Amino acid sequence: MKAARRAASFFYALRRWSRPNGVTALVQTEAVGFTPPKIGLALGGGFARGIAHTGVLKVFERRGIPIHCIAGVSAGSIVAAAYASGTPPEEIARAGCAMRFGDVAKWTIGRMGFAASERMCRFLERLLKCYRFEEMQIPLGVLATDLATGEPLRFSNSGDVFLPIRASCSYPGLFQPVRCGDRLLVDGAMSMEIPALLAQQLGATHVIAVHLPAHPRAVPVSNMFQVVNRCFQIMQTHSEDGWRKQSDLVIAPDVHGVDWDGFQCGPQLVEAGEAAAEAALPAIERWLAPAARPEAAAGTLRVLSPAMAPRDGVG
Repeated sequence: MKAARRAASFFYALRRWSRPNGVTALVQTEAVGFTPPKIGLALGGGFARGIAHTGVLKVFERRGIPIHCIAGVSAGSIVAAAYASGTPPEEIARAGCAMRFGDVAKWTIGRMGFAASERMCRFLERLLKCYRFEEMQIPLGVLATDLATGEPLRFSNSGDVFLPIRASCSYPGLFQPVRCGDRLLVDGAMSMEIPALLAQQLGATHVIAVHLPAHPRAVPVSNMFQVVNRCFQIMQTHSEDGWRKQSDLVIAPDVHGVDWDGFQCGPQLVEAGEAAAEAALPAIERWLAPAARPEAAAGTLRVLSPAMAPRDGVG
């Protein structure tokens, strides 16, 4: 798989450099000494909305965009781990569309949460092609939050992936925290909504953050879970600056109309991810062939929605 992606990247670049536009030799000359970017993906959370990540991955695979590393929090950690293990985006999408809450959680009465996440291990066993960080086909990072300190806790390089993913998905109040040694861990998005910094630490020179913004409620909340969820939405809105500054490109699929448990909207979510990724391709292609637009190589570009295509020179 890794060799196939390198080959796809090579032939993609070759196609660009051999176009019959009369400037082939100039492009090749200018590209001498060019170091290809190491593109890292940072996938945010959103529970069912995480299915949109697979649409982004489908477009990147189809267009031969080389991915050096991938990091995720919450639902993004499941997609990131599956892709890093070698599971095709189409297969991840099918699993996501078919998944229901009971596949990954069991309702229970506990002092620290209403659901236990041990069932997620069986789901991950079926979805992932390998189960340890050191076995992944591309570098993988998963982020959880230390409940005592509030600090992000990074998992990568080696070890079992199941516990970190369970911890990263442990939404406070709903899921019980996951114990790791003497630590209690909860959802990674509590400390870092999108793990752009972790993608950099894994070696990425260009980070693409995939943001799945929650649906703003136009009606009053009616239960405890909606109150907690809305509070976290507000908190994360006020802390966006950090991960945005660490990202070179932000892709935000249009998932506003989908609730956290809207698995029945899976096909719509995949399409939203594809549309947003297609809109972002011009910016990414300039990274991969900077000889055509040298001034674009170092710029920071952002795509907020499919309707807002990237503009040249946005910094």
